[in-house]
Amino acid sequence: MGKTTLITGGAGYIGSHTTLALINAGKKVLVLDNLCNSCRESLVRLEYLTRTRVDFIEGDIRNTNLLDDIFSRYDIDAVVHFAGLKSVEESVRKPLDYYANNVVGTLNLCHAMARSEVFKLVFSSSAMVYGTPRQIPIIEDLGTGKPINPYGRTKLLIEELLTDLCLSDPQWRIAVLRYFNPIGAHESGLIGENPNGRPNNLLPCLTRVAMRQVPELMVYGGDYPTADGTCVRDYVHVVDLADGHLKALQALQSRNGIHAWNLGTGIGYSVLQIIRSFEDMTGITIPLRFAPRRAGDIAECWADPSKAERDLGWYAQRDLMQMIIDTWRWQMRNPHGYRSQPGLLASIALKQWV
Repeated sequence: MGKTTLITGGAGYIGSHTTLALINAGKKVLVLDNLCNSCRESLVRLEYLTRTRVDFIEGDIRNTNLLDDIFSRYDIDAVVHFAGLKSVEESVRKPLDYYANNVVGTLNLCHAMARSEVFKLVFSSSAMVYGTPRQIPIIEDLGTGKPINPYGRTKLLIEELLTDLCLSDPQWRIAVLRYFNPIGAHESGLIGENPNGRPNNLLPCLTRVAMRQVPELMVYGGDYPTADGTCVRDYVHVVDLADGHLKALQALQSRNGIHAWNLGTGIGYSVLQIIRSFEDMTGITIPLRFAPRRAGDIAECWADPSKAERDLGWYAQRDLMQMIIDTWRWQMRNPHGYRSQPGLLASIALKQWV
């Protein structure tokens, strides 16, 4: 199968879907994950889906000795880098953790790559690097802004670090993928979003209310300057995102330097629109309660993804209905995430709904 692609954070939500996409494309992969916000079970299920053994090392990208050992033992020619903390709300409360994990971890990873002469990197960035957008839809050519939360600032710092790295050494080939709000799950219902502890993202919170695990959905902010007062975001299917990482990795075969691409649908939906769409599709009423705005949230944000289509041949193929259907299938089959076993009640309910 040739050389190995190292996937840091490959047991996580987007990481596991990307690992699946790379394996299906015939690539040999090695997953490195410290399991702080992921689960080994996701890789077991990937092995079932692909009928392929997934090489896995439990460890942290801040461990320089471990990184050197990995690069010495495996014939790695590229890295897809997801590992890092990702909660906006938590980053406001624990900024030092975010700088240590995200920035220092990436710095250690790049040092290890350079020592082993591995120069191809796909970095999982975020639309947060644009801060409060100067115009919408957001295009890459306008440049980055001033992120309003520590999570976004760590992503921007890493992008600047990687830019300086490419300027210092023309051997580097780096793809920066700025994606918007990933939702959905694999169509099998076997892998999906599985946050450890209380979820922070809209869809996992919404589906837990739908399953009656939580009494009501908290909507943070009903007074934003948007059509219905709630935040507007560009929601993109996680399987489409995974395909974007594969296409970016392929593009690095012929592109030197650093390149940034938005991965989004180009359509903005408000929180209330997502809730109403879910209710319409499932017939389940979602009780909700408005709460004050969360620190670090902006009013609206969606992409102009045309550069990714032009350069990579990538565009989002799955619409909002498919995102919600796949999210709900995952939740029904896994009411307690990867801790679940497909029970009789969930199986019967699933057959009745899908």
